[in-house]
Amino acid sequence: MKSIEIKSSKREKIGKGDSKSLRKNGSVPCVLYGGKETIHFSATEISFKNLVYTAAAHTVSLDFGDKKINAILQDIQFHPVSDRIIHADFYEIHEDKDITMDIPVIISGSAPGVLNDGGMLSRNKRKIRIKAIPSNLPDSIDIDISSMQLGDKVTMADIQSDKYEILHPENTVVCQVRTSRASMIIEEPVLEVEGEEGVEGAEGAEGAEGAEGAAEGAAEGAAEGAAEGKKDEGAKDQDGSDSKG
Repeated sequence: MKSIEIKSSKREKIGKGDSKSLRKNGSVPCVLYGGKETIHFSATEISFKNLVYTAAAHTVSLDFGDKKINAILQDIQFHPVSDRIIHADFYEIHEDKDITMDIPVIISGSAPGVLNDGGMLSRNKRKIRIKAIPSNLPDSIDIDISSMQLGDKVTMADIQSDKYEILHPENTVVCQVRTSRASMIIEEPVLEVEGEEGVEGAEGAEGAEGAEGAAEGAAEGAAEGAAEGKKDEGAKDQDGSDSKG
């Protein structure tokens, strides 16, 4: 793992007033634990740039001038308004003792389940907590997703190593290719009405109307014929009575 050097100065005074003065001058009050003694010191705020404002994990070499101490950043505090660093805690590391760190996860490659099947890559863990001796600490944990199909997942059991211990349950998912919401939408079938059936229906209606018209015409013709027959009979009766007189 890469190490960042920070120029450090031991503090002669300890207290709120001294800490406030340090911050005004662009320095950060710090404390180093884990050694034979607790060391109170200060470092310039700008020296934290490559340690804090990055996703990578690093160890630290605290340079006190007469000696250097290897450590890791254990805790850091920021001002709630200005977001400036106001305090930092470090923990001294020893080559023969295990330490615990959060290591970033680096994803490489393109998953066929995403490119070809419309899936979605879900990253459940961006950092993984591990325990190891300093010389075995990795800069990152790399995962190649080039062979991941739809539904595939990578768990902690898949990235185990002999150099470090992963402090998460083995079934914890690191990343997976999930089915996207868009591909889960089921389209409802559309019922189409064929044009020929519609035409046949229209023709049937026209035939019914024609039948009704024919029936009405026949009824009207019969009524007219009956009326004319009655008129003829009446005329004959009148002629007969006239001739008898």
